[in-house]
Amino acid sequence: MQDQWFTDHPPSTRFPHYTRANAGEVLPTPASPLGQTLAFDQAILPGFQEGSCRMGAYEAADYRDGAPEICGFFGAHFYVNLSNVRMQAVRNPAITVDQLDLAIFGANSETPPYEAHPDDDKPHLLPEAERHMGFVLSATEWPQQLVDKADAAAIRVDRPDFTALSDAELSAHVSRLLPDLRRFCDIHMVAAGSSGIAPGMLAAVGEAVGDPTIPMRLLSGMGGVDSAAPSFAMWEISRLVRHSPELTAAFDAGVNSVLGAVAASGSSDAAAFTKAFESFVFEYGSRGPNEWELSARTWETDPTIALAALNNVRRQDDDKSPTAGQARLAGERDLLIVELRAKLAELGNEELAATFEGALIGGNMMVYRERGKTTVVRVLHEIRMAFLELGRRHAEAGNLASADHIFMLTADELDGFIADPAGQTDRLAARATEWDELWELEPPFFISNGYVPPLNSWDRKGASGAAMVVPDEVLTGVPGSPGVVTGRARIVLDPTDPPELLPGDIMVAPLTDPAWTPLFMAADAIVVNVGGQISHAVIVSRELGMPCAVSVPDASDRIPDGATIEVNGGTGEVRILSLP
Repeated sequence: MQDQWFTDHPPSTRFPHYTRANAGEVLPTPASPLGQTLAFDQAILPGFQEGSCRMGAYEAADYRDGAPEICGFFGAHFYVNLSNVRMQAVRNPAITVDQLDLAIFGANSETPPYEAHPDDDKPHLLPEAERHMGFVLSATEWPQQLVDKADAAAIRVDRPDFTALSDAELSAHVSRLLPDLRRFCDIHMVAAGSSGIAPGMLAAVGEAVGDPTIPMRLLSGMGGVDSAAPSFAMWEISRLVRHSPELTAAFDAGVNSVLGAVAASGSSDAAAFTKAFESFVFEYGSRGPNEWELSARTWETDPTIALAALNNVRRQDDDKSPTAGQARLAGERDLLIVELRAKLAELGNEELAATFEGALIGGNMMVYRERGKTTVVRVLHEIRMAFLELGRRHAEAGNLASADHIFMLTADELDGFIADPAGQTDRLAARATEWDELWELEPPFFISNGYVPPLNSWDRKGASGAAMVVPDEVLTGVPGSPGVVTGRARIVLDPTDPPELLPGDIMVAPLTDPAWTPLFMAADAIVVNVGGQISHAVIVSRELGMPCAVSVPDASDRIPDGATIEVNGGTGEVRILSLP
């Protein structure tokens, strides 16, 4: 194996520390050459950097020409630049580096410590940073995000018939979408980069009143989280299945045959399911595991992924409704706000009281972050669908050994392929084989001091060597969503092929992205190896009203499937009660 992948970025010397924390929610697997060089290098990363400069914590001079600083790719794996992200705390007096690390990246003893750089201190940025803080702590709505959301929805509605477009027209269609993708990523970065502010401020409030659970409890049950919307929609469809003997029998026969069985039936139950599921796929078909990667399967390209999740959710009783869970946490949040206002009034600390009120509004940035992510993913999916058509037709013509090999091209090679598609068959097939080898590697969690270990030194997946847990052992992570649940651990490594999840089970996963969220409803609690207080698993768990612990080291490796565990989402602790 070569020392590095051919599309990898040179590591930054100015910002030398990178991490897979949070990045694993964006791209859990290696990026395809086309996914990285076209979507990320030409639109997503430039948009991220432009958005960061509008936050007041960065300026153009912070970034080098020709290569991104805010993120990076090593071994085709996506990394967030830890050193760069920390500037949001270094240059903002409202939050500390430690608070930002915990909120975004979670707890990890191996996290490289912050070391000051001469260019870190930029007082001339403070006025813009203060302006941005004013926006964060007062934005009860964000009109531009709503415009972007509507624009992305219109792109889906206006999708052309890709089969009727020539190769050149497909490429031109993608090119027209890239500016939109870049613009949406600009806004998304502002929201994502600002979402750690409120948890940090609320941590200061919690410390003052002697309750470290304050941030978690106050950022629960907020409502309007777009990445949780598919879960609520899937719940409603699951009720159709659960209360229909015909639909239940179809799912009992296997998810691969469900759509065929339903299509062959003329019953009212089948008609209702077909209408609901088709509407679900149209609205949320862009979602799926690894949805930021162009070559990844989604709920539209492979509906069995959604059906597999639905197959688990249908087993839950009606009283597990996520709407009820969200309403419960929202009610508890309202009561806590009243209680804290009274406590802060007793303390007589007006500055702390103002911090509290501002942070309550600043928490909306987590909602905006998920909204922005959903908008970005919708446009990425339209680009994906165009390339899938290009790959399909050239696989049928014999120019590609597999339709998926279209994603082995780089952006610079696309025009050459369209001009001479028959001349690259073997080269793209060989590249696909080399790319597949990257999937067997475990990327280092940190890239420190600008040193990227050669690929042949990376661990193989499943070779962590983590010791199996023992009864009464307590694994400690980061509190995600409040509540205490005891149940059977089910280890879920692939959301496209989940094990059977029964009511009372606890899902234990290495990481999660939005495609995992319907599976949340099939379990009673969630445990995740990585993640911070604003990770996707946490935000969605709080929206669905279920306990969650994140940043639990090696949980999916150390906890055996079938173990009985207790999860305390308020403390982040996972207690091993018995082994299978």
